Amino acid sequence: MKVYLNGKLVDKSKAKISVFDHGYLYGDGVFEGIRSYNKLIFKLKEHIDRLYESAHSIMINVPLRKEEMEKAIVETVKANKLKDAYIRVILSRGEGDLGLDPRKCRGNQTLVIIADKISLFPNKLYKEGMEIVTVPTVRNLCEAVNPQIKSLNYLNNVLAKIEAINSGHQEGLMLDHLGYVAECTGENIFVVKRGELFTPPQCMGTLRGITRDTVLDISKKLKIPTHEHVLTRHEFYISDESFLTGTAAEIVPVVKVDGRKIGDGKPGKIAKKIMDEFQKLTKEDGVKYQI
Repeated sequence: MKVYLNGKLVDKSKAKISVFDHGYLYGDGVFEGIRSYNKLIFKLKEHIDRLYESAHSIMINVPLRKEEMEKAIVETVKANKLKDAYIRVILSRGEGDLGLDPRKCRGNQTLVIIADKISLFPNKLYKEGMEIVTVPTVRNLCEAVNPQIKSLNYLNNVLAKIEAINSGHQEGLMLDHLGYVAECTGENIFVVKRGELFTPPQCMGTLRGITRDTVLDISKKLKIPTHEHVLTRHEFYISDESFLTGTAAEIVPVVKVDGRKIGDGKPGKIAKKIMDEFQKLTKEDGVKYQI
């Protein structure tokens, strides 16, 4: 495996950073997860835009222009001869000292790009649906670590994931501090009721997911009424359908929440239509490359 590290493609065994890097010491950095499908990097420009927005929000200067970042990502995928890949772009504030002061990092940001394979959930769940459970860990406040920032500080999500696994589930539903539904540990969430689609708004502690936005666009194309609306668990329990969305997860139907069956307990018709349209888009929308 070849890994992009600060302007060079190096062997995986040589892709090393300092133990004084603030990304390692404090989770002081940002990242993006991106997918490629049959030599097409899906929604690459959107992912790069979000990476730069996250970096700007926490006051890290990205060492490359956007065109250079795109080229670096493409070259990393090509170097690993991957037709289908999961790409992780990681940007930290760089090497500093053991203190919190970001000024000590002296502007030497660390940029890493990894291209590999990923299979987040078993194929069976895409066909039969997933059971999820509400976890005790509350999603971060927007005034604390804003979920709109894809930061390297993912402890909030990791703790929620642990709670889901400990309860015998692969995914956990996270609420905000007011008790409204926010998102899952790594995915946005949608429900369907009487043919209409609902998803929590961005202001409720949710990330503006690239796949989430793609689903909203697909819904408009299919003329499915769509609402960004605050939701309670009750509204999930009585929904007709539910599904999760994310770059790594793609689109996964949910058939049970907290032991309550959703609809008839099988992936719904609207979810299937959206999944089919999403698969078509992965063949059309992105940046092509050759290997």
